[in-house]
Amino acid sequence: MTRMIDTARDAMPGLLLSATIALAVRFVSDRLGGPAMLYALLFGMAFNFLTEDERFARGIRIASRNILRIGVALLGLRITTGDVMDLGWPVVALVVGSVVATILFGGLIGRAFGLKGGQSILSAGAVAICGASAALAIASVLPPHKDHERNTILTVAGVTTLSTVAMVFYPVFVTYLQYDNVTAGIFLGATIHDVAQVVGAGYIISDQSGEISTLVKLIRVACLVPVVLTLSLIMHRRRSPESGNAPLLPWFLVAFVVLVIVNSLGWAPAQAQALLTPVSSWCLLTAVAALGVKTSLKALADVGPAPFGVMVLQTLFLAAFVIGGVALIR
Repeated sequence: MTRMIDTARDAMPGLLLSATIALAVRFVSDRLGGPAMLYALLFGMAFNFLTEDERFARGIRIASRNILRIGVALLGLRITTGDVMDLGWPVVALVVGSVVATILFGGLIGRAFGLKGGQSILSAGAVAICGASAALAIASVLPPHKDHERNTILTVAGVTTLSTVAMVFYPVFVTYLQYDNVTAGIFLGATIHDVAQVVGAGYIISDQSGEISTLVKLIRVACLVPVVLTLSLIMHRRRSPESGNAPLLPWFLVAFVVLVIVNSLGWAPAQAQALLTPVSSWCLLTAVAALGVKTSLKALADVGPAPFGVMVLQTLFLAAFVIGGVALIR
């Protein structure tokens, strides 16, 4: 008990710093608009000099890892199997197929541009599933290495930027393609990376498009479970015996599945959902702020344009795949 109290006391400065940045980011985002995740990265980077201060190190580490996993686990409260099935099997098949195709093809694109396996899968998974949340979840099961956090922060920044651009241009694009409200909602939900941007783009078209795009997006979020599970199993087999007794399944993934089941069965009280859904968003925002604090602009500049260029190609591939799929099911 004494040890836990000491750990909490040591972590408090770093945790408070990350939470304060998240509060500032939410205030700016609510007042001025724009992607909160990207603001969290940029605000966090401004405090990078504090990483040299041991008083903040432990708390920042806990925020970027443990708080992150709590936020990912609580995403399960947003999903029910009933909502997914209401869209029909053709739409579900299209979304799942686009996720699989984007991860496989996106990984190959990354390799072709010289990105190592972990980084190419990280960016492909973020583009295919749910943007920054997927990047953070996938990064948590990839093997750690010296560039691990830098690659994660690059992916979060890149995918959030592309998601914001898509939120502005995709509603115009679906109007040009003369999609009806239902088809527009399917396209927007299946192609835009982050949940918030999907909601924003969908309701630009109509209320019906907004509702459908959100549901389609949640199917992609649900794909986070099998993807992270598969990666976890692969990485578990590759670990050396000296790497310790790491669990076969990360606890946050198990919690995610349990919460989806509980929510689908109607066992999650509305009050709990109303309370914990914002908690999930706050946890993810705090984690991204902590990652920003741990990242220096110099380290990002040394990487070059290749990772962002790869994410652009992965995004274009996903859009083309969905356009083709929509043409088949219309």
